[in-house]
Amino acid sequence: MSHCIFCAIIAREAEASIVYEDEHTVAFMDIRPFTPGHLLVVPKRHAAGLSQLDPQDGGRIFAVGQRLAAALRDSGTDAAGMPADGPRADGVNLFLADGAVAGQEVFHVHLHVIPRTTGDGFGLRGRPVTARRPDLDYLAGALRRRLDSV
Repeated sequence: MSHCIFCAIIAREAEASIVYEDEHTVAFMDIRPFTPGHLLVVPKRHAAGLSQLDPQDGGRIFAVGQRLAAALRDSGTDAAGMPADGPRADGVNLFLADGAVAGQEVFHVHLHVIPRTTGDGFGLRGRPVTARRPDLDYLAGALRRRLDSV
């Protein structure tokens, strides 16, 4: 495995503002946040992508992400990340990119926990790829068959 910045953070060989750690996961502040309070949750065991991720580790990073989302809603910071009088995260996005084409830049599975406030400028926007709806039953059947082999 080539050098992995997240493995270096886990080993304390690289700096990070750690928010949470347990036996299996670490959560820390993203150094290039989409919004103030943007966190990353990573499994301690290296997995470059979802196909290498232990299912239990996957469950753990989402469970930690859920706890962090609740904490962000009650954190009392404003849109600039400064102390405020009450909860400021009105919503939270959880985002995981698997593969370069999906936007993954660090090849160690990580879950983004992104606090949201009205007018924060961040958003996931998409449009249907075609005006004609695909054959959903056909696609569902093809995926069901593939599930048997993975």
